[in-house]
Amino acid sequence: MTTALRPAHVCRGLLAVLEASESRRKRRLRDTTPDAIGFGIKRDLLESAVREDPEPDEFEAWLLARCLAAAGGVSVGAMRSMALEVLAEWRLAVAAPSFSDWLAQGAP
Repeated sequence: MTTALRPAHVCRGLLAVLEASESRRKRRLRDTTPDAIGFGIKRDLLESAVREDPEPDEFEAWLLARCLAAAGGVSVGAMRSMALEVLAEWRLAVAAPSFSDWLAQGAP
């Protein structure tokens, strides 16, 4: 997949989406601890992608490396689940310019 779109750019937009989701999560009446854990893992992946700016053609391998290096009490399964979600969103941004544009506008 050759694209001019950078994973860091998409992940920056996904961080804005995550912020909005976290805000809604905090208002729910049920126990949202599992959601908070997943959001934390996803936030770490997104922030790392923004900071490290992996090449588009290497993004999937970059995510896999993060899963294999999971540390700090994070389960490999939970990390893999969030990495797959980030990968799916990345692929959507590449395939659907309207989604990428929405992210670039701050995901209003």
